[in-house]
Amino acid sequence: MKHAFENVRCDSLSHKWEQAIHRETNIYKRGNAIRSEFERDYTRLLHCQAYRRLKHKTQVFFAPHNDHVCTRMEHVLHVASVATTIAKYLGLNEQLTESIAIGHDIGHAPFGHHGEDCLNALMRQKTGANAPKKFWHERNSLFFADYIETLQNPDGSEQPLNLTYAVRDGLICHCGEIDQQGIRPRDNAVQLYDIKRPGQEQPYTWEGCVVKLSDKIAFLGRDIEDARTYHILDMGSYRQLREIVAETVGIMRNGKPLTHRSGKAVNTTVLINDMIVDLCEQSTPQTGLCFSDHYFRFITELKKFSYANIYNHWRLREFQKYASNIIGTLHDTLMGIQSFVRNGHLPRAFVQYHKLGKTFDDWLVRYTNYDLSRKATRHYQTPVVFDLADNESYQKCVIEFISGMTDQFAIECYEEIILF
Repeated sequence: MKHAFENVRCDSLSHKWEQAIHRETNIYKRGNAIRSEFERDYTRLLHCQAYRRLKHKTQVFFAPHNDHVCTRMEHVLHVASVATTIAKYLGLNEQLTESIAIGHDIGHAPFGHHGEDCLNALMRQKTGANAPKKFWHERNSLFFADYIETLQNPDGSEQPLNLTYAVRDGLICHCGEIDQQGIRPRDNAVQLYDIKRPGQEQPYTWEGCVVKLSDKIAFLGRDIEDARTYHILDMGSYRQLREIVAETVGIMRNGKPLTHRSGKAVNTTVLINDMIVDLCEQSTPQTGLCFSDHYFRFITELKKFSYANIYNHWRLREFQKYASNIIGTLHDTLMGIQSFVRNGHLPRAFVQYHKLGKTFDDWLVRYTNYDLSRKATRHYQTPVVFDLADNESYQKCVIEFISGMTDQFAIECYEEIILF
């Protein structure tokens, strides 16, 4: 069924095209432009600071010192590789697919999903543990793309990325944590900030749906490989993995071989290849993007295995305590200087924090009404995103500042605070 999705791809023949390439404001034109709208989005994301920082942000294992262990940037590249492979085979728009994939995690917090949970808990301290999530990285990726990340114009000034609707939609709708079969894009173009929780809406394009499933394919395979590197898995875990393969995609109930993978060791190459092939073979525009029943069960069991044996391993839980302390200390320190910030200056003691003081001061100049004269001097054409006179807005300012940090930078700023 190669190229089975050609008639529903996002291109100039699609009824969604004008909405898909819509930007909130017009961008400058080049006289020698050779790139498509989505290719321009790709390079805007590729060159933004939030993308660069992904190389030092947690995927699963916190602040890794091993160069061969996956960080958030490598994960994003894996997703892009998986997604474009699927899009090419199915006949979808590869440029749109790759643009969504390369930017889908730019709003991720330091210390992975645990860091995300910490920031969410801090934001809803007054609303209770059962309140809707206030910080979730899919929405934060959209927020960073719209308000935080900038590119340099030909005149040297900096302005927001101003991405197309289809790419922005793919960022906020990319949640791959929810297990679903037959994923199809939604028909209507919604206001993206009206989406209030992860997984509430399917993406607007088939290409966005491909990225959503590719996110799942990419992390399941690689997380197991990294767990092996750190000797997280014991012999019992390996036996359990082989049993999962055998019971789901390795052998049928009557004992006859179902695939050539039966009995083989589970590794990243095998997992990712087989999941891609199965998805491509099973999916049609009529049934949606889906896996076979065998592989869907395999993915479900593999996720259960990963949570039980990797994500909840005692070594990761111990680091989670450390990460919670780091994020909490940074938050409380920055919230504690709110009255000084409102008066237009940082306290002298805070300025002595070389890394934290300097970067937070620049953050305030860029994105708040802190010092508009310095904003003009530095040619920052970013809008005033946070109002320092408003308590909730100031906390949002602090939360977003922390969310942009890498693991190592957060640790360094934390040590500036606690060490004498």
